[in-house]
Amino acid sequence: MVQLGRMLVVMGGVLALLGFLFMLGPKLPFRLGRLPLDFHYQRDNFSFYFPLGTSILLSLLLTLLFSVLHRR
Repeated sequence: MVQLGRMLVVMGGVLALLGFLFMLGPKLPFRLGRLPLDFHYQRDNFSFYFPLGTSILLSLLLTLLFSVLHRR
């Protein structure tokens, strides 16, 4: 039961940090969804968006986070 409590506290901290980053989103030097590898193609009545750069960045951040949490 103690481990569940710790996990909930850590997840709450991560969510609070994520919320804080979203509040500061427009002031950050980069914008998620507009990174260099995010593809956007638009023509007439068709629009295609593929956030490859954002996906890679989020994957790296989550991998680092989970590896740090797993070591404890």
